[in-house]
Amino acid sequence: MKRLLVLIFAVIIVAIMLQIKPVKSKAKRLVASLEAPNLLNKDSLTIKTRVNLPKGYKRVAYPKGSFQEYLRHYKLKPFGTKIINYDGSEYYWQQGHIGILDIPVPKNGLQQCADALIRVRSEYLWDHNRKDEIGFNFTSGHYCSWKQYAAGYRPKINGNQVTFHKSASINHSKENFYKYLNLIYMYSGTLSLYHELPKIEHAKDLKIGDMLIKGGAPGHIVMICDEVINNKGEKLYLLFQGNTPAQSVHLVKNLEDSNISPWYLLKKNAVIPVSNYTFGSSKFVQFK
Repeated sequence: MKRLLVLIFAVIIVAIMLQIKPVKSKAKRLVASLEAPNLLNKDSLTIKTRVNLPKGYKRVAYPKGSFQEYLRHYKLKPFGTKIINYDGSEYYWQQGHIGILDIPVPKNGLQQCADALIRVRSEYLWDHNRKDEIGFNFTSGHYCSWKQYAAGYRPKINGNQVTFHKSASINHSKENFYKYLNLIYMYSGTLSLYHELPKIEHAKDLKIGDMLIKGGAPGHIVMICDEVINNKGEKLYLLFQGNTPAQSVHLVKNLEDSNISPWYLLKKNAVIPVSNYTFGSSKFVQFK
């Protein structure tokens, strides 16, 4: 009898221990989750200060005044600001971003995904007295420069045929500059940028200002706005995007990897989900 009681007691103890093990494992997973690094500074108002460095990484250095540093220090609106469509309504999905760039959304609805990045690049060139470098191809392949537009030349478009004629007065004002950009928004897009801009053949060569692109109608495009590297030479990147319909330009989360979000590991020809769009076979381009 005594032996039977001992045996029963031993079986009970073993059963209890087996039941405790999963609970202990679950607790460890919970602790690991709680110990994941917090990569956001919600009180900060630039891209660089909004997002902390992942452990073991440092920022890649760029010259002062470069396009790369311009993007890295771009101003953000307060944390929690919502994505707003061009008509003032809230975008239907607010779960994919961690920051809104301080870029107005014109009410004409023209400033969509490619156009937002064209604007950022053009404003950088304007602000750094490089206005003569502002120019983009139409989807037809015809080049339209700010210099030409400011001199009064306007396109006459007949199907795929485009000719330019002097039909307006000379005007180098900032107001006219934004009218020029509206023209570019109408006749350029991801398809024209994909064919116009230099391709990046190796992901290891990516830098701030380069773009992940799907050229098409519709297509999509996002821009790299920060870059970090570890002692193994591995790089991670931050991305921002405009979208269709025209809306607030926003710094996106990495919804596929919460351990490094909002940082991204980028590879060529890979499937890369970015917020609410998935690039099926990643390609990269850069401004000239």
